[in-house]
Amino acid sequence: MKRRSLPVAAALTATAALLLTACGSGDNKSSDNDKIAGADAGATKTSASPSATDAASRPKVTLPGDLSDTFESWKTGDATKDAVLADVARRVDATNYAITEGDAKSPVLSFYYSGTALADARDWVQSIVKDGYSITGANRYYNAKIDVFDASSAGVVYCEDQSKAFAKDRKSKKVYKTAVTNKSYVLYTGRLEKSKQGVWQTTKLTSQRGHKSCTP
Repeated sequence: MKRRSLPVAAALTATAALLLTACGSGDNKSSDNDKIAGADAGATKTSASPSATDAASRPKVTLPGDLSDTFESWKTGDATKDAVLADVARRVDATNYAITEGDAKSPVLSFYYSGTALADARDWVQSIVKDGYSITGANRYYNAKIDVFDASSAGVVYCEDQSKAFAKDRKSKKVYKTAVTNKSYVLYTGRLEKSKQGVWQTTKLTSQRGHKSCTP
Protein backbone atom coordinates (compact mmCIF):
# COMPACT_ATOMS: atom_id res chain seq x y z
CA MET A 1 0.00 0.00 0.00
CA LYS A 2 1.66 3.18 -1.16
CA ARG A 3 1.43 6.00 1.38
CA ARG A 4 1.48 9.66 0.50
CA SER A 5 4.15 11.51 2.45
CA LEU A 6 3.01 14.16 4.90
CA PRO A 7 4.20 17.75 4.38
CA VAL A 8 6.00 17.72 7.73
CA ALA A 9 8.44 20.43 6.73
CA ALA A 10 5.57 22.88 6.47
CA ALA A 11 4.92 22.47 10.19
CA LEU A 12 8.24 24.20 10.80
CA THR A 13 6.99 27.40 9.25
CA ALA A 14 4.54 30.06 10.41
CA THR A 15 1.84 28.35 8.33
CA ALA A 16 1.95 25.17 10.38
CA ALA A 17 -1.66 25.54 11.51
CA LEU A 18 -2.79 25.50 7.89
CA LEU A 19 -1.95 21.80 7.80
CA LEU A 20 -4.28 20.35 10.39
CA THR A 21 -5.17 16.92 9.15
CA ALA A 22 -3.29 13.81 8.11
CA CYS A 23 -3.22 12.91 4.40
CA GLY A 24 -3.91 9.23 3.85
CA SER A 25 -3.58 7.37 0.56
CA GLY A 26 -4.30 4.07 -1.04
CA ASP A 27 -2.98 2.17 -4.02
CA ASN A 28 -3.56 3.22 -7.61
CA LYS A 29 -6.21 0.60 -8.30
CA SER A 30 -9.86 1.56 -8.49
CA SER A 31 -13.21 -0.17 -8.50
CA ASP A 32 -16.85 0.82 -8.20
CA ASN A 33 -16.60 0.21 -4.46
CA ASP A 34 -13.46 2.32 -4.07
CA LYS A 35 -14.75 5.52 -5.67
CA ILE A 36 -14.73 8.89 -3.96
CA ALA A 37 -17.47 11.48 -4.18
CA GLY A 38 -16.97 14.00 -7.01
CA ALA A 39 -14.90 17.03 -6.07
CA ASP A 40 -16.68 19.50 -8.32
CA ALA A 41 -20.23 18.78 -7.21
CA GLY A 42 -22.19 21.48 -5.42
CA ALA A 43 -23.09 21.42 -1.74
CA THR A 44 -26.48 21.35 -0.13
CA LYS A 45 -27.78 24.83 0.70
CA THR A 46 -29.41 23.94 4.00
CA SER A 47 -27.33 25.08 6.96
CA ALA A 48 -27.25 22.65 9.86
CA SER A 49 -24.90 21.37 12.52
CA PRO A 50 -23.76 17.72 12.57
CA SER A 51 -26.28 15.22 13.84
CA ALA A 52 -26.04 14.16 17.48
CA THR A 53 -27.42 10.68 16.70
CA ASP A 54 -25.75 7.99 18.85
CA ALA A 55 -23.62 10.68 20.50
CA ALA A 56 -23.80 8.83 23.84
CA SER A 57 -21.80 5.90 22.43
CA ARG A 58 -19.05 8.14 21.11
CA PRO A 59 -16.19 9.72 23.08
CA LYS A 60 -16.74 13.27 24.25
CA VAL A 61 -14.44 15.69 22.48
CA THR A 62 -14.21 19.27 23.73
CA LEU A 63 -11.98 21.71 21.87
CA PRO A 64 -10.20 24.42 23.86
CA GLY A 65 -11.88 27.82 24.05
CA ASP A 66 -9.53 29.40 21.50
CA LEU A 67 -10.31 26.86 18.75
CA SER A 68 -13.55 26.18 16.90
CA ASP A 69 -14.71 23.94 14.06
CA THR A 70 -17.80 25.04 12.15
CA PHE A 71 -19.60 22.78 9.67
CA GLU A 72 -21.75 24.60 7.12
CA SER A 73 -24.59 22.87 5.24
CA TRP A 74 -23.59 19.61 6.85
CA LYS A 75 -26.97 17.92 6.43
CA THR A 76 -28.50 16.47 3.28
CA GLY A 77 -31.86 15.24 4.59
CA ASP A 78 -30.83 11.64 3.90
CA ALA A 79 -30.41 9.69 7.15
CA THR A 80 -27.47 7.56 6.00
CA LYS A 81 -25.56 10.42 4.41
CA ASP A 82 -26.13 12.59 7.45
CA ALA A 83 -24.81 9.83 9.72
CA VAL A 84 -21.65 9.63 7.61
CA LEU A 85 -21.17 13.39 7.66
CA ALA A 86 -21.73 13.51 11.40
CA ASP A 87 -18.86 11.07 11.94
CA VAL A 88 -16.69 13.02 9.51
CA ALA A 89 -17.28 16.12 11.63
CA ARG A 90 -16.49 14.21 14.81
CA ARG A 91 -13.31 12.89 13.19
CA VAL A 92 -12.24 16.45 12.33
CA ASP A 93 -12.88 17.56 15.91
CA ALA A 94 -11.02 14.51 17.22
CA THR A 95 -7.96 15.29 15.09
CA ASN A 96 -7.81 18.92 16.17
CA TYR A 97 -8.39 17.85 19.77
CA ALA A 98 -5.46 15.41 19.61
CA ILE A 99 -3.24 18.19 18.27
CA THR A 100 -4.20 20.62 21.04
CA GLU A 101 -3.74 17.87 23.65
CA GLY A 102 -0.38 16.94 22.16
CA ASP A 103 -1.38 13.28 22.09
CA ALA A 104 -0.78 11.32 18.87
CA LYS A 105 -2.00 8.15 20.60
CA SER A 106 -5.28 9.64 21.76
CA PRO A 107 -8.02 6.98 21.63
CA VAL A 108 -10.31 9.43 19.83
CA LEU A 109 -8.14 9.00 16.73
CA SER A 110 -8.55 5.22 16.59
CA PHE A 111 -12.27 5.69 17.18
CA TYR A 112 -12.76 7.71 13.99
CA TYR A 113 -9.84 6.49 11.84
CA SER A 114 -8.68 3.05 10.80
CA GLY A 115 -6.16 1.53 8.42
CA THR A 116 -3.78 3.79 6.52
CA ALA A 117 -5.64 6.92 7.58
CA LEU A 118 -5.12 6.13 11.27
CA ALA A 119 -1.37 5.67 10.84
CA ASP A 120 -1.12 8.92 8.90
CA ALA A 121 -3.24 10.82 11.41
CA ARG A 122 -1.01 9.71 14.27
CA ASP A 123 2.14 10.60 12.31
CA TRP A 124 0.73 14.01 11.48
CA VAL A 125 -0.30 14.88 15.01
CA GLN A 126 3.08 13.74 16.27
CA SER A 127 4.93 15.87 13.70
CA ILE A 128 3.12 19.04 14.77
CA VAL A 129 3.58 18.33 18.48
CA LYS A 130 7.26 17.42 18.02
CA ASP A 131 7.89 20.75 16.28
CA GLY A 132 6.41 22.59 19.25
CA TYR A 133 3.12 23.75 17.76
CA SER A 134 -0.54 23.65 18.62
CA ILE A 135 -3.42 25.33 16.75
CA THR A 136 -5.79 28.19 17.46
CA GLY A 137 -8.52 30.14 15.70
CA ALA A 138 -11.53 29.12 13.63
CA ASN A 139 -11.83 26.41 10.99
CA ARG A 140 -14.79 26.33 8.61
CA TYR A 141 -15.83 23.20 6.71
CA TYR A 142 -18.19 23.45 3.73
CA ASN A 143 -19.17 22.19 0.24
CA ALA A 144 -19.60 18.62 1.47
CA LYS A 145 -20.47 16.03 -1.18
CA ILE A 146 -21.09 12.42 -0.27
CA ASP A 147 -21.67 9.13 -2.09
CA VAL A 148 -22.87 6.06 -0.20
CA PHE A 149 -21.59 2.99 -2.06
CA ASP A 150 -23.29 0.33 0.03
CA ALA A 151 -24.34 -0.37 3.62
CA SER A 152 -20.78 -0.16 4.93
CA SER A 153 -18.76 2.14 2.65
CA ALA A 154 -18.97 5.72 1.46
CA GLY A 155 -16.91 8.51 -0.06
CA VAL A 156 -16.86 12.15 0.92
CA VAL A 157 -15.35 15.35 -0.42
CA TYR A 158 -15.39 18.65 1.46
CA CYS A 159 -13.56 21.95 1.80
CA GLU A 160 -11.86 23.66 4.71
CA ASP A 161 -11.33 27.39 5.15
CA GLN A 162 -8.20 27.83 7.27
CA SER A 163 -7.91 31.58 6.75
CA LYS A 164 -8.71 32.19 10.43
CA ALA A 165 -6.72 29.27 11.86
CA PHE A 166 -3.13 29.74 12.99
CA ALA A 167 -0.15 28.00 14.50
CA LYS A 168 0.48 28.54 18.20
CA ASP A 169 3.73 27.90 20.01
CA ARG A 170 3.02 25.30 22.69
CA LYS A 171 5.35 26.89 25.23
CA SER A 172 5.25 30.63 24.63
CA LYS A 173 1.62 30.63 23.35
CA LYS A 174 2.72 32.97 20.55
CA VAL A 175 0.27 32.92 17.62
CA TYR A 176 1.70 33.02 14.10
CA LYS A 177 -0.85 34.87 11.98
CA THR A 178 -0.35 34.54 8.25
CA ALA A 179 -1.70 36.19 5.09
CA VAL A 180 -4.73 34.62 3.42
CA THR A 181 -4.01 33.04 0.02
CA ASN A 182 -5.56 30.30 -2.11
CA LYS A 183 -3.48 27.86 -0.07
CA SER A 184 -5.64 28.73 2.94
CA TYR A 185 -8.42 26.64 1.37
CA VAL A 186 -8.14 22.87 1.30
CA LEU A 187 -10.03 20.13 -0.52
CA TYR A 188 -10.28 16.82 1.34
CA THR A 189 -11.16 13.51 -0.29
CA GLY A 190 -11.91 10.53 1.91
CA ARG A 191 -13.21 7.01 2.06
CA LEU A 192 -15.17 5.72 5.05
CA GLU A 193 -16.16 2.27 6.22
CA LYS A 194 -18.73 1.44 8.87
CA SER A 195 -17.29 -0.38 11.88
CA LYS A 196 -19.00 -3.18 13.80
CA GLN A 197 -19.94 -0.57 16.40
CA GLY A 198 -21.73 1.46 13.74
CA VAL A 199 -19.12 4.24 13.49
CA TRP A 200 -18.22 5.57 10.05
CA GLN A 201 -14.43 5.46 10.24
CA THR A 202 -12.17 7.25 7.78
CA THR A 203 -9.87 4.70 6.11
CA LYS A 204 -8.30 6.91 3.44
CA LEU A 205 -7.81 10.67 3.37
CA THR A 206 -5.99 13.00 0.99
CA SER A 207 -5.87 16.78 0.73
CA GLN A 208 -5.21 19.37 -1.95
CA ARG A 209 -4.56 23.07 -1.27
CA GLY A 210 -5.97 25.83 -3.44
CA HIS A 211 -8.42 23.61 -5.35
CA LYS A 212 -10.85 25.64 -7.45
CA SER A 213 -13.88 24.06 -5.79
CA CYS A 214 -12.83 25.48 -2.42
CA THR A 215 -11.27 28.87 -3.15
CA PRO A 216 -13.48 32.01 -3.05
